[in-house]
Amino acid sequence: MSAGHDHSHNTRSSGSVRRLKAALVLTFVYMLAEAVGGWFANSLALIADAGHMLTDVAAMLLTLFAFWFAARPATSQKTYGYYRIEILAAFVNGVVLVVLSIWVVYEAFQRWRSPAEIKGVEMLVIATGGLVINIISAWLLHSGDKHDLNMRGAFLHVVGDLLGSVAAIAAGILILSFGWLWADAVGSILISLIIIVGAWRLILDSVNVLLEGAPSHISMPAVENVILEINGVTGIHDLHVWTISSGLYALSVHISHNDAVLHSDLLGMVRGRLHDRFGIDHLTIQMEGTSQEHGAVYTCETGSNCFETPARSKFANG
Repeated sequence: MSAGHDHSHNTRSSGSVRRLKAALVLTFVYMLAEAVGGWFANSLALIADAGHMLTDVAAMLLTLFAFWFAARPATSQKTYGYYRIEILAAFVNGVVLVVLSIWVVYEAFQRWRSPAEIKGVEMLVIATGGLVINIISAWLLHSGDKHDLNMRGAFLHVVGDLLGSVAAIAAGILILSFGWLWADAVGSILISLIIIVGAWRLILDSVNVLLEGAPSHISMPAVENVILEINGVTGIHDLHVWTISSGLYALSVHISHNDAVLHSDLLGMVRGRLHDRFGIDHLTIQMEGTSQEHGAVYTCETGSNCFETPARSKFANG
């Protein structure tokens, strides 16, 4: 068995990256159009939406950079590679969304106090075009946002813009129909609050990964029960589960077993059940047989065999 291993997991498809690039181009082009149109129509909602699109462009560029940087191989100093770059990028995306939304709320209150003349027809036409672009971009990004915090950050940016376009369209209709100039400011405030809620969740998820908390969708008692149900296991302790990066989960545990079961058989059962139930593929397991003083430590990787390392101490590191 080999004494070394790598962490070059492919956590996303090339199709996801292509969709991200396509959404980036669409968003950038219409951002320029909406910024000019918002200035021409004197609409804060359109200008705010263009501002959100600017952060979309920055977020997607940051996401692409994080994907590229995270693909670099692990080193002796960065033993997990650069996967956490993606989590840092997701955290930055969330913070930027919150800051931008707070600024839009402030500007909207100023506009509410002193409503300005707005060209409703131009506002309505431009906002409708923005809605179409945002729907296409959201569709492109949606399939990759479930388990990838970075893709979710980019998706939330686009969804924020989509809702902003809806608010701008509604405001344009109200301005044309009733002359309610304040509708522009109210729409901006409502959308900003919605964006803040989604961005805050993204920030919390990012911080949980950076603090090596257990993934939110994995129940620690359930993991413990799955291992204890395996034939030959007599007990477990020092169980830890954490996220290396989006969609890449790791586990370390000490397993006590009776001497009637072979290590290879027990490892295979543990590995298979943890993969099938929780999608955990990076395992560090210390075996502790009844007749062994320390046992042996095994590390299992996706798509490769488990290998044994000397059990120098009772404790195994993830």
